[in-house]
Amino acid sequence: MLYYLFEYLEQQYQLPGASLFQFLTFRAAIAVLLSLLIAVVYGKRVILFLQAKQIGESVRDLGLEGQKQKAGTPTMGGIIIIISTLIPVLLFADLKNIYVILLIITMLWMGVIGFIDDYIKIFKKDKKGLKGRFKIMGQVVLGLIVGIVLYFHPEVTMKEKDGTVITEQFTVEKVIGKEKKSVRTNVPFFKNNELDYTEFIAWAGDGMEKYAWLIFIPVVILIVTAVSNGANLTDGIDGLAAGSSAIIVLTLGIFAWVSGNIQFSDYLDIFYIPRVGELVVFIAAFVGGLVGFLWYNAFPAQVFMGDTGSLTIGGVIAVIAIIVRKELLIPILCGIFFAESISVMLQVGYFKHTKKKYGEGKRIFLMAPLHHHYQKKLYHESKIVTRFWIIGILLAVVSIVTLKIR
Repeated sequence: MLYYLFEYLEQQYQLPGASLFQFLTFRAAIAVLLSLLIAVVYGKRVILFLQAKQIGESVRDLGLEGQKQKAGTPTMGGIIIIISTLIPVLLFADLKNIYVILLIITMLWMGVIGFIDDYIKIFKKDKKGLKGRFKIMGQVVLGLIVGIVLYFHPEVTMKEKDGTVITEQFTVEKVIGKEKKSVRTNVPFFKNNELDYTEFIAWAGDGMEKYAWLIFIPVVILIVTAVSNGANLTDGIDGLAAGSSAIIVLTLGIFAWVSGNIQFSDYLDIFYIPRVGELVVFIAAFVGGLVGFLWYNAFPAQVFMGDTGSLTIGGVIAVIAIIVRKELLIPILCGIFFAESISVMLQVGYFKHTKKKYGEGKRIFLMAPLHHHYQKKLYHESKIVTRFWIIGILLAVVSIVTLKIR
């Protein structure tokens, strides 16, 4: 809103300083500061409200050290992240931008699903929360919406290199072509770092390329569902999900900035995506909200994000990665989420297999998800979280390095 106000003041009255709001870096900077301020200052009020309404965590006895002391800690703290993100976005972002609109929808959509899940757990006294099939259905519908918009919306385009020309100085320069629809994405570590989803259906005959949405949309649904559930599984000990997510989102912010800059995208030989730079404002606000929430969620936690926060975080991360064409980097960049999800699948699969074969179920880990395994080994929560953060930073560095490694 302020973005449009100052744009008007600049055009009509040449108000000194109003032109600053046209700079992406300036709007991103004030977005992260405002988001952080809202989360820290008003987060305490939200916590007190949750306490007053007795919206506390009901903790199952899993035999973990210090777990019983967490019973009654306010949950649904994801509301802090959502509010502190959306207010700066509404003030400083270009709300006509299709990518910003899509992320706002994603945040609200997943926030509502998570809120319903938390509500059932707390007020209906059902520890299982929202039934799994309804949760998956909500994620699938969101993935369907995101996939349809990204495939069919006319403003979701790319500028691809049409070829090369020889200048008067006899140097070869790449030529950036016109904007056009494309379902290409970046593939890390390969010299020809491109994958076109149309290739998976083009073999069926001439003209089949127009049906590439049959491949693209299911891939989007799979990614949105997997990453949101991965973030949900990671939210198990104080500060783990919020800190790990802040690292991932900040990295995606770098990708969004270089992909939206024609000079840097050309230098790094990645896709130039018009209008995607506006995501930097949303991402900056999101990082501020996550770090501000971490102020209260670090050990010992004064509030838990609940599914209201974890499902929202995962959904937003997935959609950002798809928009900036870095979805194939998710297993690396979101390696913490990936490891947590794999540990659960291995644990459940192995238990069922051994129970069927030997009559007694056996386990690979002492407990899943993975962070509980280390708790069972009597590692302190702070040590587990710090080490997971360090691994997350290393994975983020590797993800950024893939921009130049071919």
